[in-house]
Amino acid sequence: MKRLSMNKHLQLAIILCLTLGLAPFYPHAHIWKQFKNLWLGRTMTGMDWFDLVLHSAPWVFLIVVLVGMYRQRKHSKT
Repeated sequence: MKRLSMNKHLQLAIILCLTLGLAPFYPHAHIWKQFKNLWLGRTMTGMDWFDLVLHSAPWVFLIVVLVGMYRQRKHSKT
């Protein structure tokens, strides 16, 4: 039962990453712009920080789901 729930979370995380996590798609993903600003040390306004949090949240959720699936799999083998 738990495995089915994790698969649903994984599907949701992937959909969120492909939509909100990468939006807008043209000319490049917004999160990529925010990471470039951080990397280059550019000044970021409050709206830029909000965009970074908003667009990175699905990716953090995906990582949490994948780690949970890995830990569940590792625990079930022992």
